Amino acid sequence: MGSDELIANLFRISQTEQKLRNDNIKGESNANKVHYNMGRDIRKFIEKQGGTMPEDLPTPEKSLKQIEKENKTKATSIENVNKKMH
Repeated sequence: MGSDELIANLFRISQTEQKLRNDNIKGESNANKVHYNMGRDIRKFIEKQGGTMPEDLPTPEKSLKQIEKENKTKATSIENVNKKMH
């Protein structure tokens, strides 16, 4: 997920939380409806403004998990080299 898609998701979550709180919406079913409707409305807004729909955004070449795994492997290698040097 790139930054644009992440930002859109965070905006949707934030707006949903505000609506649930401001309108005193209770119950899982009602909350799910608000969440769905907010997502739909934000998608409409993105489309109306000529933005790129989330599914059309480029995806990063590597996932966060892949990057974390590579960094952990590098850190382990550096630790092993440091142990051998001392």
